[in-house]
Amino acid sequence: MSETTKTFHDVPCATLEGLEADVAADVAVFGAPHGTPYKPGTPSHACGGAAAVRGALEWYSVARTHLDMDSGNLVMGSARVVDLGDVTASLEDGAANRAAIRRTVEGVLAAGAMPLMLGGDDSTPIPLIAAFEGHGPVWVVQVDAHLDWREEVESEPLGFSSTMRRASEMGHVEGIVQIGIRGPGSARPSDLADATRWGARVFTGRDVHLHGIESALAAVPQDARAILTVDADGLDPALCPGVLLPAFGGLGYQQMLDLITGLGDRIAAAAFVEFVPERDPAGLGAQALARLASNVISARFPGA
Repeated sequence: MSETTKTFHDVPCATLEGLEADVAADVAVFGAPHGTPYKPGTPSHACGGAAAVRGALEWYSVARTHLDMDSGNLVMGSARVVDLGDVTASLEDGAANRAAIRRTVEGVLAAGAMPLMLGGDDSTPIPLIAAFEGHGPVWVVQVDAHLDWREEVESEPLGFSSTMRRASEMGHVEGIVQIGIRGPGSARPSDLADATRWGARVFTGRDVHLHGIESALAAVPQDARAILTVDADGLDPALCPGVLLPAFGGLGYQQMLDLITGLGDRIAAAAFVEFVPERDPAGLGAQALARLASNVISARFPGA
């Protein structure tokens, strides 16, 4: 793991080896700047996302003993949180990146903590989900503008357009709920047919705006262990403009809070990916994602 100059919420740094040797955390945050590239040698469009989200909440960092009125809990609930820094990443070697992410998640789970990953593009959740082999069954709850059921793109089956299809092939993934899907460029008719045939529950952005988040929440069993993966373009671009492909009509902040608090202690892991800080000049999207990540922690570990 590489060191980072700024930790999430200024929490203590830790190493994966130290976490595995002595459980001192409920949540372990780590960054994954690179996953599986479509063009080896080219930096991911979202490689700066983790650093931007870590640095977004300067004035919240001194208020961890304060009440967060969004959740009704302390800013990060009762959780003991550490930051493991970024996994060692390669511009060329997607297999090495996947192995590093999976090894990190496996180590966090072995230590009894919850992994919280800051990406990186949407290929990085593939090894995160894969790392739950032996810790399943799990459900994947995805917030995204795009369906991500492509078999391959440019002969690469493990890139950011294939995340949910690869998850569907993992024996420990029991169900998939996809929320906020919308706009063109998301899928071909055959991709949606494959998702539906597998049993994925797809709630479009329009579904959420018409009927609320409750129907999507109800699709996740009460006894499920859920991996929540949030693609920044699943949010409305007015809230999070820093994305590669903006799509109008995404989830708002309050809808995301309702989803997170509704999942509560069912959250087994979380990932926030596809954030492009260069397209977020005011830093609004980075703040929104950091706040939502904080609320994931407090929802999972609310305390008394």
